[in-house]
Order: sequence, then C-alpha cells, then structure tokens
Amino acid sequence: MKPTILMIPRLADDAIASLQQSYTVIGPVEGGDAAGIPAEAREARALVTYGGLRTDTELMTALPKLELIACYGTGVEGVDGAAAKARGIRLCNAADANARSVAEFAMGLMLSAMRGIGRGDRFVREGLWNRRGMEPVANTPDLAGRKIGIYGLGAIGSRIASRAAAFEMEVGYYSRTPKPELAYSFHDSLLGLAEWADVLMVAVRASAETRNAVDEAVLDALGPEGYVVNISRGLVIDEEALCTALEQKRIGGAALDVFADEPNVPERLRKLENVVLSPHIAASSQDAKKAQLRTLLGNLEAFFADRPMPSAVAL
Repeated sequence: MKPTILMIPRLADDAIASLQQSYTVIGPVEGGDAAGIPAEAREARALVTYGGLRTDTELMTALPKLELIACYGTGVEGVDGAAAKARGIRLCNAADANARSVAEFAMGLMLSAMRGIGRGDRFVREGLWNRRGMEPVANTPDLAGRKIGIYGLGAIGSRIASRAAAFEMEVGYYSRTPKPELAYSFHDSLLGLAEWADVLMVAVRASAETRNAVDEAVLDALGPEGYVVNISRGLVIDEEALCTALEQKRIGGAALDVFADEPNVPERLRKLENVVLSPHIAASSQDAKKAQLRTLLGNLEAFFADRPMPSAVAL
C-alpha cells in the first residue's frame, strides 16, 4: 500500500503526477488550515507545503499520524518548529535547489532598478521616445564600481556575491557569523552595511528575528542614491517605511519580488515609478522547479525508507 501524503498547496501537474507514482496524494487544501482537512488526510504521514504558509499546532493536531513536514521551497518560516519538535515531527526543505535561479533573478532586478530597464520599456511602448528623446530614462548608474551589501550570505546570497563580483562591484555582507574564507568585506551590523552600500540586497532567511529588520533607520542609512532589492521574504522589510522612503526619494529606488501580504501589493508601491515589482517568481524558473521536485522526491523516498533525508532541517 502506498504511503499517504497531504498536499496543502496545489503543486504543478507534473509534480503531482510524480508524487502519485509512489504515494496516495490528498489535497490541495483550500485555505491551508485544519478546518479544510478532509477525513482521509488523517492517514497522512507526510505533509507537503510551502514555507510561507502557516503550519501550526492546530493543523498538526488534525493529522494524528503526521511524521514529516516537507517544504517544497527553501523557506520554513511558516512552520511552528517548536510544535513540530514537541510532536516528534521532522522537517525538510529544498535546500539550495533554487539558489542559482534566485541569484540570477536578483541580478536582473538590480539591473532593472538601477539601469531603468522597466522605465525604458514603458517609455518606448507609450510612444514617448519620438516626442521627448531618451533623456528622461537615461543617465542611470553603472553597476561596476558600486558597493553591494548582501544581507544574508547563505546559498543564495553567496551566489549573488559571485555574480556581483563579475559585474565589477565591491561586495560586502552582514550575516550571523563572518566567513573569513571569503574575500568579501564583513560588516558587524545591518545598519553599518547599509551605510557602506550603494545597493542593499536582502537575501536573509525569514524569521521572527529578521521581521522588519530593514526599517526606516536602515533605509535612511542607505541614502538617496541607494537601492534596495528583496528576494527573501516581504516580512524582512518594513513595507510602510519603504513606501515612505520611496515617495520622499530618501532612497534612489527598490526592486521587490516579495511582499508582506502576498498577493496583495500596496497601492502606494504600485503607483511609484522608482520601484520594480515582480510577483514572487525568482524561484520559478523551469530548472529550479525541476531541482525542487527532485529534492522533494528524494527527501520523501529517504524518509519512508528510514534513511537520512538529503535536506533535513534541524528543529
């Protein structure tokens, strides 16, 4: 008999088909909470979800045979780790399966924001080039010679660093611990990093400690010629403070793939020309999805075979 797993969000059809070869798949669950759990899900030994979705005590209690929470992406911030640990439930994620794709997208966001690619596209489409020349969208800063401060130098942040170095940028970072084996400059505070940087790249893992870490003080330290790029989670930036800083041009611009209350993006952001907006797709490349699915299948196979999972997360 195939083991039963519960799928909270609807994964892509190819992912579901791959799971169904080895497992009895129940779901998706509308709303993602305990109230929507079907009766047959009580047999589920594994739960497949996204890290940004809430996996709380109530949901775990509704699944009496649950032994594993498998996050399809790298984030695990929605999982109540203490509750899972207390129940003996294990946790895994996609590790660095999408890190390369997210790093590539981060560079694209930075280029778009600093070089005005999106503004230039709109300028041409609206027929303004013939009437006004290119001056309104020209005179943008180069990346070469600029300082990029990376907040969080993990799997994604380190890949962003190497790509930024290839663009001839000076690379600095702030993380929980310095990495002396790397040639980048370590800063001992986020505020200090922002004061130093021309671009603040947010690549830190979302957690209670990083909520609203990029606040008014950090944005002011970045300054009127500075840019902030976020491919982490929306909760890391104080969105109200960011809107005000952009409106008042206290920073030069921003590029955001993530938001505090997705898919709801504040109208204040949507009205601004000095921000590039993207619908949380940095990890949605074809290659990243294939890699995440391989990692998920590998974790599930190892778990049900009572072997160490390739990307277990410590609780």
